[in-house]
Amino acid sequence: MSVLSAQNVSKFFGTFPALRQLSFELEAGDCVALLGRNGAGKTTLLQLMAGLSRPTDGKLEVASRISLLGHGIGVYDELSARENLQFFAGLSSVAIDVDGWLRKVNLFEVANAPLREYSRGMRQRLALARTFMGEPELLLLDEPFTSLDDKSTALLQTLLAEALARKATIVVSTHQIPEAMMLASRILFLERGKLAYFGPRPDEMLGDSNWIYRSYGEAV
Repeated sequence: MSVLSAQNVSKFFGTFPALRQLSFELEAGDCVALLGRNGAGKTTLLQLMAGLSRPTDGKLEVASRISLLGHGIGVYDELSARENLQFFAGLSSVAIDVDGWLRKVNLFEVANAPLREYSRGMRQRLALARTFMGEPELLLLDEPFTSLDDKSTALLQTLLAEALARKATIVVSTHQIPEAMMLASRILFLERGKLAYFGPRPDEMLGDSNWIYRSYGEAV
């Protein structure tokens, strides 16, 4: 079942082609590592997938409940953890057990404290709860491993595995390739805004995270 379909998708900022004629399809249960050098177009593509921006040319179709974890943590400092999750739960089309999620991310005992009293790791775990609760069908994660503490990294790996077990589709944009390779089934590699590789994760990448760059980086 196709969850997302891109047909000749391009995105221009003025005359600059951030993305050029991308065509690919994502299926239910795919875990896609979105790779590319800085400026390759990864964040722009995630924004298109999330509906935060529209293609300049081409067609992008998404038939899913979507959740996006961007560069920012994406929670409200003036609210408590419980109030944050209650707010986002109210935007969802499915019932969400807020207290259950607070327990899952080990914040239930401090759920009513203001976020200004939280450590960075606690805020990161709250952001993960906000992203994964409601069982979204398409998860879009932009550099999710960056600056995570050990507890948050372990929690993220668990949440990703659980999402894949229920056949969610995941797109992870990352420079931390070894962590992504633990779960990725497919690779989408951008080079200067073009699709240089899209297909199954090559076995070579399990032991050599730079293999895709050497093999396809000059192909465009």
